[in-house]
Amino acid sequence: MEPLFFVMAILGCGDGQAACQQARIVPAKYETMAQCRAALPDQIAQNTDLSYPVIAADCRQGGQRMASGAKAASRG
Repeated sequence: MEPLFFVMAILGCGDGQAACQQARIVPAKYETMAQCRAALPDQIAQNTDLSYPVIAADCRQGGQRMASGAKAASRG
């Protein structure tokens, strides 16, 4: 299974950040949410070629989490 990581989505938005849509995913993977957030300003600056009035970015979880081996209590 793949480990948990974070990716950055570049969003194109209308005026006032209304109706934002994912325009692309930055190819970099970040080990922590903090690393991803620290890279937001640079990545927004590098992705200004989109034809939207406002460009934004969002960090999102990627990869898979390992399920714990503990069984859930049965209800019944």
